[in-house]
Amino acid sequence: MRRDAFLKSLLAMAAAGTLPMVAQAATNVKMMLPANPGGGWDTTGRALGKALQDAGAASAVTYDNKGGAAGAIGLAQFVNGSKGDANAMMVMGAVMLGGIITGKPPVDLNQATPLARLTSEYNVFVLPANSPFKSMAEVVAQLKKDPGSVKWGGGSRGSTEHIAAAMIARAVGVDPAKINYVAFRGGGEAIAAVLGGNVTVGGSGFSEFAEYIATGKMRPIAVTSAQRLEGSTVPTLKEQGIDVEIGNWRGVYGAPGISADQRAQLISMLEKATKSASWAESMKKNDWTSAWLAGDAFSQFVTAEFANLKDTMTRAGMV
Repeated sequence: MRRDAFLKSLLAMAAAGTLPMVAQAATNVKMMLPANPGGGWDTTGRALGKALQDAGAASAVTYDNKGGAAGAIGLAQFVNGSKGDANAMMVMGAVMLGGIITGKPPVDLNQATPLARLTSEYNVFVLPANSPFKSMAEVVAQLKKDPGSVKWGGGSRGSTEHIAAAMIARAVGVDPAKINYVAFRGGGEAIAAVLGGNVTVGGSGFSEFAEYIATGKMRPIAVTSAQRLEGSTVPTLKEQGIDVEIGNWRGVYGAPGISADQRAQLISMLEKATKSASWAESMKKNDWTSAWLAGDAFSQFVTAEFANLKDTMTRAGMV
C-alpha cells in the first residue's frame, strides 16, 4: 500500500473510532484533574498518565487542573467540553459523589462515561506539630465540651474526611451539624493549613500527609480503616472506641457520547497501564490499595456507592 493511501486509511479509521490496538501508542490523552495541584486526584492522575505512557498505551498525556466544589467545576468543564472525545479522561472518586450530594451541581456525573475504579485509600487524621492536643481522645473531649472550637480541615465539602468528621461527632454523642469543618479546594491547601496551625485537626488520604508525618511536622492520631495500615503504628478510630470506618476510592471516567468500542478501548488502555512497573511503583510509594473494577460493574458500584453515601450523610446530618 502506498504511503498516502495508508495515511488516508488510518485517518478514516480514526474518524470511525476503529483504530487497531497497534495504533494506540499514538494516542494523546487529555486528563482532567478536577482539583488543585498537590491533592489525591492530582497525584493519581499524573501517576496514571505516566503509567499510560510507560506501558505504551499513550504517546503523550496533558493535564488540566480545575479545582473547587468537590470536583464539580472540573466535572462541568469535562462534560461540556469533551463530548465525543475518545482521548479524554477524568479522575474522580468518592469525594466527588459526596460533593454532588451536598452541592447538587447542575452537571450530573451520569452524563460522563464510567470506565474503571483504580485504587482505594483510607484517611488519616493529624494534628499540627505544635498542637496542644496529643491524641484523638483529647480532641474528642474538647469536641464534647465545645464542638465549634475544634476546627476540622480537609477536602471539599462532602469529602470522605468531612463525612468521617461528622461520623466521629455522631459516634461520640455530638450533633454533627455543630462541627466546624473548613473545606479546602485541594490537598496542597489542606497541607498548608495544618503546617501553619490554622486548623485543629487535618484529614486526608494517608499518602498526602505521609512525608509530613515521617518528618514530625504532623502528628497522626487515627486512621479510618478497620485495621491498622500495613507497616503503620497509627491506631484506628475503632481501636479508640469510636465506631467509624470509611474508605476513599478513586476511579476514571471517559467523555460523554463515546461509543461502546471507544469505551472498551479506553478501559483496555487503563488496564494495561495498571499492569505496568510504573503504576506498581506509584501504588507502593503512595500506599494505595488496588481496587480494579471496570465497565458496567464499575457503573453499578458507583450507583450503589452514591446511595450508600447519601444515606450515611443524611444520618450524620450533612444533607
